[in-house]
Amino acid sequence: MSLILRLLVNAAALYVATRVVDGISFTGSPAALLGVALVFGIVNTLVKPIVQFFSFPFIIVTLGLFLLCINAVMLLVTSSLSQSLGLGFTVSGFAAALIGSIVVSLTSLVLGQFVEQEKKD
Repeated sequence: MSLILRLLVNAAALYVATRVVDGISFTGSPAALLGVALVFGIVNTLVKPIVQFFSFPFIIVTLGLFLLCINAVMLLVTSSLSQSLGLGFTVSGFAAALIGSIVVSLTSLVLGQFVEQEKKD
C-alpha cells in the first residue's frame, strides 16, 4: 500500500478510536489528524521495532499478548508527541490506550484489506 494510503488508513483508524474509546480525544482539524497519523506512523516505524526487540522474551512468554501492551505504549507516545506539537490528540491513560490500540489495529486491518481489495479490482 502506498504511503499516502497508509497515512489515510491510519488517520481513519485514529479517528474511529477517538469516537469509540472514552479516554481518547481529538480536538484539531482534519489536517491535524493527518499530522497525528504521520506521527503515529513514524513512531510505529522507528520506535516500535526497538521496543519489540528488547521485549521479545515477554512476547514469547505471553504468546504474543504483550504486543497489545506495546501497541498501547506506542499510542501513548503518539499522544505525547502530538500534544507537544499542538495537534490536539490526547490519550488519558493506559487503559484507554490499550482499548484504543485494539480499535486502531482492527480498523487498520479492515480498511487495509478494503484498500487492497480495491487495488486488485
